[in-house]
Amino acid sequence: MEKEWKSGLCSCMEDGENACLTCFCPCITFGRIAEVVDEGETGCGKCGMFYGLICCVTGLPCLFSYMYRTKMREMYELQESPASDCITHCFCECCALCQEYRELRSRGHDPSIGYREDWRRAKAPPKDQHMTG
Repeated sequence: MEKEWKSGLCSCMEDGENACLTCFCPCITFGRIAEVVDEGETGCGKCGMFYGLICCVTGLPCLFSYMYRTKMREMYELQESPASDCITHCFCECCALCQEYRELRSRGHDPSIGYREDWRRAKAPPKDQHMTG
């Protein structure tokens, strides 16, 4: 059974800082999402630059970005809503990127620090942990 997204497509201002970044420089938000979804295999910079290149050449970065929405939905068994991934990205690119970023954050990731650092922090023991004997 597919699960619902933790926040709605149009709930961008739940994270105003990311909404502003995405509005003015979506390649950064996309790169951060792609790095986490690809589990560090593809770097933020590489994906962000490719996104920017596609945007400059075709004006349709959604032709690339929707594939990461699909990957992320499959990873977390999320519903394909409110429309298909391609349609969602074509008509609501910034909102889709913001929703995906918030979804990763709600699942304990911090896309802003990169996959490797995020993974390292997740594996590190709590700082206040003491051994008793």
